This record gives sequence, structure tokens and C-alpha cells, in this order.
Amino acid sequence: MNNQTKMTYFEARKWASFRVKDASDIDMYDVDFLLEKLFNLSATELLIKYQSRMPDDQWQQFQSAVGKLMAGVPPQYIVGKADFYGLTLTVTPDVLIPRVETEELVDWVLSENSKNDLKVLDIGTGSGAIAIALKKFRSQWNVTASDISEKAIEVAKDNALANKTAINFVLSDVFDSITGGFDIIVSNPPYIAKDEQAYMDRSVINNEPDLALYAEDEGLAVYRKIAEDLKDHLNTSGKLYMEIGFKQESAVSGIFKRAISTAQVIPKHDVAGHQRMIQVKK
Repeated sequence: MNNQTKMTYFEARKWASFRVKDASDIDMYDVDFLLEKLFNLSATELLIKYQSRMPDDQWQQFQSAVGKLMAGVPPQYIVGKADFYGLTLTVTPDVLIPRVETEELVDWVLSENSKNDLKVLDIGTGSGAIAIALKKFRSQWNVTASDISEKAIEVAKDNALANKTAINFVLSDVFDSITGGFDIIVSNPPYIAKDEQAYMDRSVINNEPDLALYAEDEGLAVYRKIAEDLKDHLNTSGKLYMEIGFKQESAVSGIFKRAISTAQVIPKHDVAGHQRMIQVKK
């Protein structure tokens, strides 16, 4: 480890740029993310401090973080924080790192639903990202968030508290421990088949929780489980919103049409044009 002292923030950033320049899966966004999140700086504050001396303990901490980054650890896990929909969330290896694509799912839900008295369920909440974002922008909604992982629920509870959002949390495998009906059900479930790892980043495969990534039945198992009991938990005029895999639109749509003969399934692609989301109405 470089023991040079009296490094400025600019010099530390430059040092890191040379370390990562040959790593195709790392860019300067990751380096700046480490600097900002490790030392609680905004992008503007980091620029202002460029010519300031970095304290020795921060320099040592930053070198260690860059080493982990080079070893393939996602920057969000290194600092224990992730940005999502304008919020800062705690993330641990027990939960997925929330993705920008999932922000589009939140956008879709918020853009179509403005009533104040809706009951909402987030299935497979993980870090709580979707549930917290929805509650933050629709404070009158009654939001319940569930997950099969007790450790994920604990992370989500901490995030809800930190972001001042009142959410009901339930440890549940899909609907197994859920009672009552909901106006909106939203989910970003596990949907990756094991044979799809060739399409995935190694950092995801090596670091993010299998329980939140992979599903049996070619990635469709959780969709089938949701479809089985959806009619008992989605109110008559309710809507189900889900994230899907990049080639699952037809298969997932078919699952819900077979489960509910009157189901209306509306697909939606992300900004890159990829199959990404569907909505189901009874």
C-alpha cells in the first residue's frame, strides 16, 4: 500500500485513476463514488476539497477501498451505501444493489397512481428501495414490504428509519404470510436462470446474494408463485407492477394470462428499449 503522506484529494483521485485505467469494468465514476460516500462529500464538496490535504487515516481508508474495487467488490458494498431515486440506502451483501432500471419501475407506479389512500405491497423488498421510494413520494399510502430473507428485512427496516418512512415489514415467501388485499402490488423478484450467468457481470455473480438473483424454472418460478395467489390479494381495480428479465416478456405475460383468464397484461420497455417491466390488471 502506498504510504505517501500529504496527498491532496486531487492527487489521491489521480493515483486511483492509474490503478483502475486497465480495468474494463471500473471507471472514474466508481472512484468518485468511493471518495464521496466514504467521506460524506457531495460532488461539489469533493471539487472544492481537491487541493486540500487528505487526512492520513482517510488516505489509508481510500487505498484499502480501491484495492477492494480492483478485486471485484462493487463500490456500493465497499462503502455500504447506494443511491436510489434521490435517496441514500444502506446496502450489505444480504441485499441486491438497487439499479437505475428499477427507478423506472418506481416512475411507472408513481406516474399512474396519485390517489392518497392506496394500500401497497412490495414483494421481495431487499434493501427496501422500492417501498421507501414510493412512501417518500406518496406519504399517505399504506405501504407493506415483504421479503423471504430475515437479514434483508433488517436492512430494509434500517433504511426506512433513516429515510423517515413508516412502512410495515413482513417476513414472507411471496404471499405466504400476507393477509388482505392491495390496490398496488409491486415486485422486483429473482428472475435470473442459472444458465444466464454468461450475460452477467462477474462482480454481480461473486458478490450479490443468490437468493435475490436466481429463480428455478428458467427464472420464472417466483412469477408463477405470485400468479397463483394474485387474485386473492389484488383488489378488483388494483394493479401489479413487476420487473422482468430482458427476454421474459412473453413467458411472464403468459403466466398471468393463464392464472387469471380476464387479466390484462401491459408490457413496458426501459429507456434502452429492453424488455424490463409488465403491469397486470385483473
